[in-house]
Amino acid sequence: MYNLVLLAARPPDWTHERFIDWWRGEHAELTRRLPGLRSWRHTDLDAALEPRSEGWDGLSVLGFDTPEDLRKALDSPEWAAAVAQVGDMRGRRIAVMGGEREMHAG
Repeated sequence: MYNLVLLAARPPDWTHERFIDWWRGEHAELTRRLPGLRSWRHTDLDAALEPRSEGWDGLSVLGFDTPEDLRKALDSPEWAAAVAQVGDMRGRRIAVMGGEREMHAG
């Protein structure tokens, strides 16, 4: 699996709950349409382990079969629509990509 991992923080004038509702609702409707999307996991972050990790609201992991499949999704009209919907809402994000390896299955 090749993943796009997004760590996101809400706009300064939104509550955590409003952001999660939007991200899992209205925004998810566009994200689900990405071509080649094989899996999608979303975590509602409610606590930080330590002070330097504070200030984030959600973690999203979008899985694709290959880096090329992810690149096609990022070049798609569906991705453009999702980006346009975010617009200038002034939240923060970290977006990284990489290959996944299962390290433990319980």
